[in-house]
Amino acid sequence: MKLRIVAVVLALSLAGCGGTTDTPAASSGSAGVTGTVNVFAAASLTESFTTLGKQFEAAHRGTTVKFNFAGSSALATQINQGAPVDVFASAAPKNMQAVTEAVAPVTFAKNQLVIAVAKGNPKAITGLSGLTAPGLKVALCAEAVPCGAAAKTALATSGVTLTPVTLEQDVKAALSKLKLGEVDAALVYRTDAKASAAEVDAVEFPESAKAINEYPIAVLKNAANAAGARAFADYVLSADGIAVLTAAGFQAP
Repeated sequence: MKLRIVAVVLALSLAGCGGTTDTPAASSGSAGVTGTVNVFAAASLTESFTTLGKQFEAAHRGTTVKFNFAGSSALATQINQGAPVDVFASAAPKNMQAVTEAVAPVTFAKNQLVIAVAKGNPKAITGLSGLTAPGLKVALCAEAVPCGAAAKTALATSGVTLTPVTLEQDVKAALSKLKLGEVDAALVYRTDAKASAAEVDAVEFPESAKAINEYPIAVLKNAANAAGARAFADYVLSADGIAVLTAAGFQAP
């Protein structure tokens, strides 16, 4: 039912399929979809959207998906300054709302924070209060970035006052500080920790449930490849798209 509603809202190709959940590869929407689709997406979507881009290209021969992954606030600024983009996928509604050219954004996933620590959790961190231990170095995202705003909410909920040693412009940069050994912990999305499970461990904490981020996707009014943009958004919202996102650790919208 959600996919049917989404298809109507975005006027995507599945609308003509009677609300079925056929994969885009088998849908009538593949006709006429060619060329390059420029997608601006939140850094936390890097792995999932890279996979979806490859699948979309296989399902729509003659298309190429080009991604620009960064913090949602930075992407919104680039779009409003005239950067060529067909689809925008943000890690929070606030940044989507800042883009005046976005058409009927629809939430396609949710995400929440974990405390990323070195393998084996050598500092024995069990929750947010543990991040205030003397000498412990913590990385956060900047408040303007969705992962930073979520961290602020979670910390306020817990009553923990934290002074990070660095504020990063996207979640990948915050996680990188941990991987490089420059910090002892980082507040990042569950999906990013899962994607780097070979290098880091994830510590769940209850306050993260109070700071869940919703991810909206929208086609841009001035999309150079409108048909391709609608088809890609359709793909993300399809059963195949949701399966990839769920496998990465995202929650259903």
